[in-house]
Amino acid sequence: MSALKNKTAKQETKTQPMLFGTMNYILTGVSILVLVIGFMLMTGTEDIYNTTKLTVAPIVVFIGFILGIVAIFYKKKTS
Repeated sequence: MSALKNKTAKQETKTQPMLFGTMNYILTGVSILVLVIGFMLMTGTEDIYNTTKLTVAPIVVFIGFILGIVAIFYKKKTS
């Protein structure tokens, strides 16, 4: 009886489709990379009022977060 249950359990196991597509994962990786670059631009103790730290880095981080949101909602166009 146990062997019969194991056999039917193996047959019923189905693979679920991926939640996101390949492009979603690529965009997520790019957004994480952009975030890391933005936070690296913010680091440092010298010249705390530098234009890079006050203007460029927050814009890069913001773009990274927006790209992360786009990566979640991106759907491949079907023709």
